[in-house]
Amino acid sequence: MSDIKEILKQYWGYDSFRPLQEDIVQSVLAGQDTLALLPTGGGKSICFQVPALAREGLCLVITPLVALMKDQVAQLQQRQIPAVAVHAGLHRREIDIALDNCVYGNVKFLYLSPERLLTDIFRERVTRMNISLIAVDEAHCISQWGYDFRPPYLQIAELREILPAVPIIALTATATAEVKADIQKKLQFRQAKVFRKSFARANLSYSCLDTEDKSGRLRAILQGVPGSAIVYAGTRRQTEEIVRELRHFQIPAAAYHAGLSHAERHRVQTEWLQDKTPIMVATNAFGMGIDKPNVRLVVHLNMPVSLEAYYQEAGRAGRDEKYAYATLLIGPNDAATLRTKVTEAHPPVETLRKVYQCLANYYQLAVGSGAFQSFDFNLDDFTRTYKLKALETHYALQKLQSEGFLQLNEAYFSPSKILLTTQHEELYKFQVANPEHDPLLKMMLRLYGGNVYTNFVKISEKALAEKLKTTAKAVKKSLAYLHQLGLLIYEPQHELSQIIFTTQRYDAADLPINFKRYNALRQQAQQKMEAVIRYSSTVEKCRTQLLLDYFGEVSDQACRICDYCLKQRKAKRGQSIREGIRQQMAAFLKETNLHPQELAGKLQTKDTDYVSEVINQMLEVGQLAYEVDGRLKWVE
Repeated sequence: MSDIKEILKQYWGYDSFRPLQEDIVQSVLAGQDTLALLPTGGGKSICFQVPALAREGLCLVITPLVALMKDQVAQLQQRQIPAVAVHAGLHRREIDIALDNCVYGNVKFLYLSPERLLTDIFRERVTRMNISLIAVDEAHCISQWGYDFRPPYLQIAELREILPAVPIIALTATATAEVKADIQKKLQFRQAKVFRKSFARANLSYSCLDTEDKSGRLRAILQGVPGSAIVYAGTRRQTEEIVRELRHFQIPAAAYHAGLSHAERHRVQTEWLQDKTPIMVATNAFGMGIDKPNVRLVVHLNMPVSLEAYYQEAGRAGRDEKYAYATLLIGPNDAATLRTKVTEAHPPVETLRKVYQCLANYYQLAVGSGAFQSFDFNLDDFTRTYKLKALETHYALQKLQSEGFLQLNEAYFSPSKILLTTQHEELYKFQVANPEHDPLLKMMLRLYGGNVYTNFVKISEKALAEKLKTTAKAVKKSLAYLHQLGLLIYEPQHELSQIIFTTQRYDAADLPINFKRYNALRQQAQQKMEAVIRYSSTVEKCRTQLLLDYFGEVSDQACRICDYCLKQRKAKRGQSIREGIRQQMAAFLKETNLHPQELAGKLQTKDTDYVSEVINQMLEVGQLAYEVDGRLKWVE
């Protein structure tokens, strides 16, 4: 077993662990089932990556977000740590190769979406893998009481039966006491080993600001807080509108949402990460897996659906532990709007059946077929084809996902890839017989090497075209033809959203929806919504204490930096200043009567705004009185 601090230094360049990280790592290395509750930016990944590197064998990482999965695999590969990801959208042969490498190769991390646990291809391979650790990221998804319940997470318990001796680490940034207990129960923890870092962020100032002019208030906040910022908007359209308005006032900003092309998303994200564009206006998907420690400000223009979501998104500010702000702007109708939104987010069951039937028709799936098949998905085209309401359909798809029938992946970028499936001799014969394809095949072998026979290799049709002095369109056409002949597998670049049927296709009328759970989730969503409204409307308690109460953490210590605490500190300071002014006035007026202006001139204070207020208060209680000449006198 390798030294964990040497691993931390070698791969991450850190000399020491953050608070709790080393305790969690040691718990995992001791073979104990471990639950790690660390706030956003608390370094959860290191808690399973370091112990996995310290031991022989493979770490299986279960995580629900394809984009986050791809980011983490890319980061590990950049550190020269062998890692692969298996998710919907990959060619079956590509999945085969990745899983075989986990059995026979030197792969250290296998990232897997929870839906893949159900597949025969994985279950057949997993028993032959030398798995030393199971890491469950976003572990709140396993609990019905969590804010993003995913039924496929429940299959992890079956995985434990296959791998009974393998320890498990569950990680999440947000969990109430109920969810914390449920995670351990659902994952069949053999003992309770829970590490929880306080949800309090000593450097993060939370504020809820009432306003009838969100745009104007946003501009004032951005101008008052220099540095990098994230502004969360509710819709793609709103992000674009806010950016146009900010730019009109010479405030540099860019929009980020799933409707942009991969190239555009990459460009604006890179410019924001490099501080070339300080302000990112985005939908709430932005920020997952992005390591930018110097975000000084996060502003929410709309009420979030839960305090769990708000805590994660707001927590992207101040990861460098320097002072930062999280601000929620509240309009007069926002509470009513949120209640309507949550109601709409739970459409009638008949709507779910209708959308499911339309999906089956859209992809021409027969009853009993379609399990684990994935399809490119365009919501606009789908709703237009079947004359469905876009918002209602969006929510119905989310509920079909939470019921375990579908997986809906937001758009992510996948570059073009090839794999040569023909042996050298057969390929040579084809090249001799088909000289028009010979230059392309030779060029691919020259550019991408012999790896194209064993692994999918990323290619650029444009680069091939430039070398061959032809067009990218012609290269794509030739590759598609070679794919059709079975000489190679060609996966063209794509960046569309995807629908995956995680079960066989049901007859819509017989769709086995769990009505009890569906109604429980609706009720739970309403409770979480009301908690957001209470948080945003409370004006007589520390914001951090409100959040801690929600997550089951009791604290008598106010944060001293939220809007409530700052108001209290200002009030106390004002009280102290007034008392100092009162004492000075008493001292001067006990000696002689003075006009108010004369009295003010004698006072030793910079806070002159308080002087007239203190005089009026002292007049009201009878400590001062006016003489007929207008002078103030002290009244014994």
